[in-house]
Amino acid sequence: MKVSVGQFRPGGDVAANLAVIRELAAEAAGAGSELVVLPEESMLAIGRVEGSLRQVVEGAWTTFVQQLSFVAAEHGIAVVAGGYEPSGEDRPFNTLVLIDATGRIVDTYRKLHLYDAFSYQESKRIKPGDGGIKVAHLGDMRVGLMTCYDIRFPEQARALADAGADLICVPASWFKGEYKIEHWETLLKARAIENTLWVAAAGTSSGHTIGHSAIIDPMGVPQVHLEDEERGVVTTDVTRRRVDDVREFLPVLRNRRFARNDSIVDSH
Repeated sequence: MKVSVGQFRPGGDVAANLAVIRELAAEAAGAGSELVVLPEESMLAIGRVEGSLRQVVEGAWTTFVQQLSFVAAEHGIAVVAGGYEPSGEDRPFNTLVLIDATGRIVDTYRKLHLYDAFSYQESKRIKPGDGGIKVAHLGDMRVGLMTCYDIRFPEQARALADAGADLICVPASWFKGEYKIEHWETLLKARAIENTLWVAAAGTSSGHTIGHSAIIDPMGVPQVHLEDEERGVVTTDVTRRRVDDVREFLPVLRNRRFARNDSIVDSH
């Protein structure tokens, strides 16, 4: 299938963000894409929220998901995008939504690893996910979901591969900083190489985030990418055959000596 990644600069106005999402989805569909992956904070940028985050999220989440469904159905394209889902507490979930080309909600994923690093504490405002990993069928592909900081945890990507993922979608809002672009690009390639699958990563592009959206093939080769453009869409063919071919001549999943529940034995 043809897959697109799109990046933009979300603000604090959900309606304005949805208007941009509609434009990006239309551009991706116009390129023949069957799936567009959009950033982590597509619903709203948490740093731009005024007043109570809980009230804003509780008032906006349902509308955001409904409008995503309308966009997907209108343009005949599946959509992955991130937003903030009410949890019944002051801290919402950081949640991805996967919607198919008919507008049906296929699955949701609540971010497991919160960004408590580099002097930032996401867990002060966000509740960690409680639903485990997610892999969903989309056309002839099996799609796994991860969010931003999750990409630093190879065991999560491996669990998605074990669950059958051919493609991992990684919406993100990756902060700028020393070596951060290098980390981002290296981690995306590593997750693709070590699991011999596709990675489609979509980042926000703003004054404090890097953008750098990309689609990486199962050999770790970027097929398309953006840099720090404030808005853009790129598209490429993502196929199950490429996964099968790479796994034939590079059978790392089959060759491994440590399975899911194995541990290293201490020889001392």
